[in-house]
Amino acid sequence: MVLGTTSGAGKSWLTTALCRWYSDQGFKVAPFKAQNMSNNARVVAGQQGGEGEVGSAQYFQALAARAEPEVRMNPLLLKPEADTRSQVVLLGQVSQALTEMPWRGRSEHVWPAIAQALDDLRADYDVVVIEGAGSPAEINLHASDIVNMRVARHAQADCLLVSDIDRGGAFAHLYGTWALLPEDERALIKGFVLNKFRGDASLLAPAPEMLQALTGVPTVAVIPMLWEHGLPEEDGVFDDRSRGAAGAVHTRIAVLAYPRISNLDEFQPLKNVPGVRLQWARTPAELQGADWIILPGSKATAADLAWLRAQGLDQAVAEHAARGGRVLGVCGGLQMLGEALVDTHGIDGNAPGLGLLPLVTAFAPDKTVRRARSTFGAVQGAWSALAGCPVQGYEIHHGQTAQHPAMAAAGDVALELLPGLAWQNAAGNVLGLYLHGLFEDAQVLQALFGAQARTLEQVFQGLGQGIDQHFDPAWRAAARAAARAPR
Repeated sequence: MVLGTTSGAGKSWLTTALCRWYSDQGFKVAPFKAQNMSNNARVVAGQQGGEGEVGSAQYFQALAARAEPEVRMNPLLLKPEADTRSQVVLLGQVSQALTEMPWRGRSEHVWPAIAQALDDLRADYDVVVIEGAGSPAEINLHASDIVNMRVARHAQADCLLVSDIDRGGAFAHLYGTWALLPEDERALIKGFVLNKFRGDASLLAPAPEMLQALTGVPTVAVIPMLWEHGLPEEDGVFDDRSRGAAGAVHTRIAVLAYPRISNLDEFQPLKNVPGVRLQWARTPAELQGADWIILPGSKATAADLAWLRAQGLDQAVAEHAARGGRVLGVCGGLQMLGEALVDTHGIDGNAPGLGLLPLVTAFAPDKTVRRARSTFGAVQGAWSALAGCPVQGYEIHHGQTAQHPAMAAAGDVALELLPGLAWQNAAGNVLGLYLHGLFEDAQVLQALFGAQARTLEQVFQGLGQGIDQHFDPAWRAAARAAARAPR
């Protein structure tokens, strides 16, 4: 199990790296995170042959482990809709009853499903690599914990505790976290990991030895700063320090970063394409000089559209489109590009759209969650390179979008490129689609940019090799022996 002293310490990518490393040792491996809070989700295999949602991090971890992603790997997903409210997804499906339940009262209701999912994975796989959340030493939350030490105790997992040394105070974080745990839980901490280290590792001495004298726990890895590990950021927008393209920049892409942005991980490949510069925009000034503007997914489309208008971004997007600039809306972004959002069920909210596509979206109680595969039709104008291009991805949305009846009757229609999935305007420069994952398709990148990004497989291999490079050989030998031991 990978625990962290704080959020952002490096749990997710280290879990991903360990999934690939254990797989490279010849083991059958699965990831697990009891509860993930994120609006970055993927559609994976569900129960009884259906499909469901899991956090994107567990999706990538499963691919790194060479396993089929499935809902047992992240049995509880919380998708924030406001500062004090989240949609609850249990084993891939939205649970309205759990969504309406007070947070502290929810734990005991969901724990049996979490424990069963973990037990089933442990029965089906040689190794399960578990990711914690936040810090296990939040003593105000310890009694209702269902994601950190309760999971560790249930599985009697060997735990690594990771700290971000770049932020300072890493040794205090490690010692303080260990000290706040009950004695039986301290015994599960088998190694400390110092992440994001810059400089000469020999200068750390004698601190690791002093820490081991205090706790009995060795420091088993010192991992250098890895801004470019290649995985999407799980909890926030990309770090601006690593957004620049290598070499001459030919395409500047601005992604609107509204408060309830979702599925931002699908834009990671753009960050890795040579000659493309990807940046986040929250003001009209940050859109200046952009070749493309992307309106990404949203967990609260009407609220994010109101925020967009409050910043003056609606006018900036309209002016960009009027000049012939490319505009792309994905899922919630597609809905915003239409004429209206209609909500008769209290799902998201009513609002006028940006009016760049003659479409109307009606929100429905039932949620569309499915994987999709199709081929673009006769795409015109600025996006014509996509014509005939096969694509695959996934849908996660409550809204159902169609041509605006009155505008269609007057002859103002959007060209439907994928049935029920994608439309463009008459001028050809505004494109909206429900399909997430467009830029994760190598053929799409080739068509749009004449280039390729680093593949996920290359990213996973690099992460797995990093375990061999940066972890203590004695720890690696012990980890392999423990995985081979009879159960």
